[in-house]
Amino acid sequence: MMAPATISNLARTLSKPPTGFRRGLNTLVSSHTAKWMQDTSKKSPMELINEVPPIKVEGRIAACEGDSNPALGHPIEFICLDLKDPAICKYCGLRYVQNHHH
Repeated sequence: MMAPATISNLARTLSKPPTGFRRGLNTLVSSHTAKWMQDTSKKSPMELINEVPPIKVEGRIAACEGDSNPALGHPIEFICLDLKDPAICKYCGLRYVQNHHH
């Protein structure tokens, strides 16, 4: 059996990332984000999703899974379409409207 001091040292070692790891990770993330934000030719994810027209649905409830491939989608979201404005999926941002036949 390990001594209590050894166990606490092991736990402390495992709970702390290596020295400089966080600083390196923060630098990597911030430089990636800065490059992405400087490139004005690329559209943001929200701009891309807003280009998709609202999806017309028969009935009052839409079921959104994000993608027909379960590996690329998200948990199923049932969306009520009783309001006039398009309803938005909280996972992927797709918009849905009720298809009225008048």
